[in-house]
Amino acid sequence: MSIFSVVPVTVSDYERRARRCLPRFLYDYAAGGANNEETLSANCADFSKIRLRQRVMYDVSRGSTDTTLLGQPASMPLALAPVGMAGMYARRGEVQAAKASETVGIPFTGSTMGVCSINEINAATNTAAWFQLYMLRDRDFVQEMLQNAWDSGTRTLIFTVDLAVPGLRLRDFRNGMIGGGWMGKASQMLQLATSPGWAYDVGIRGKPHFLGNLSGKVKDAKDLNSYKSFVESQFDPSVTWEDIRWLRDQWKGQLLIKGVLEADDARAARDCGAEGVVVSNHGGRQLDAVASSISKLPAVVDAVGSETEVFIDGGIRSGLDVVRAVALGARGVLMGRPWIYALAVNGEAGVRNLLEIFQREIAIALALTGVNSVQELNRELIDSE
Repeated sequence: MSIFSVVPVTVSDYERRARRCLPRFLYDYAAGGANNEETLSANCADFSKIRLRQRVMYDVSRGSTDTTLLGQPASMPLALAPVGMAGMYARRGEVQAAKASETVGIPFTGSTMGVCSINEINAATNTAAWFQLYMLRDRDFVQEMLQNAWDSGTRTLIFTVDLAVPGLRLRDFRNGMIGGGWMGKASQMLQLATSPGWAYDVGIRGKPHFLGNLSGKVKDAKDLNSYKSFVESQFDPSVTWEDIRWLRDQWKGQLLIKGVLEADDARAARDCGAEGVVVSNHGGRQLDAVASSISKLPAVVDAVGSETEVFIDGGIRSGLDVVRAVALGARGVLMGRPWIYALAVNGEAGVRNLLEIFQREIAIALALTGVNSVQELNRELIDSE
């Protein structure tokens, strides 16, 4: 039976279809991790080891998945994580995903490396997106992007701190996305030729393809490789917590530090004035062989959870995973790859449908663990046997 005769419902359904409809280098860019991808695998595998306690004969007639994330009302404890080049997976992809998020009632996060700028995203929706940023060598440009995001309506900044240097993502070498000379270019051309639907909808109708937040800073605006070279030249391995204190002084809104795995780093983020931290190993895309995000969550919650909001990303593949994370102390989760797969398959509708399934899974899990709200989830609902 063809995968296209089955209505996609789960993340796995969407991923299988995305693999078929995308050029290989784009699928690998989203799906791949660093080196041997041990951490990438552990992120999902460690979620599956967590068991919930099913409890019966509780009045769960008032069940609700509603919550707040950094003061913003949300229909469930979930936000869409920033994903670079999302606009290459569907026509004006960031805008489509932001519209889906708004319809469902959760935050969307625009990436520094997004095809659609934060201005374009916020102009297309009534609810301003969150914005993700790296610390670049050019601090004047950092200030410029911060001011631009603020002026467009954004009030929540996610600042990524685990990218002092880019990880070694071997799939990008194998498929010709990085290096490879003429062989790499030939490989990419062949991949494009075998993805005619993508070539028309995104390659032709989805222009312009430059990274919108950086368009005024890169000389060759039509060449994605120019953007990549610019960003990599701007990664600053000298950044310390003093730079985050400087950032805190620049940004008037909510600040979420993403890329924390250790309790000491979470405390440092708190001491810099961050309202929240994201327990994250960058989806297994940076340092391979580090622990999964979910295995590190409890210690970070114990260290700072009473003073800051703790989020997690990496390995989220269902509403049950959201419940597991919240029961372990997370305020909410950020989800990346799944929404990209749904976007690639069916655009805004695909993202919306996937999120609605997640919400239904969360609601059912709440009822069958005997609670009426996500605020009632706690570690007592984790089966320790």
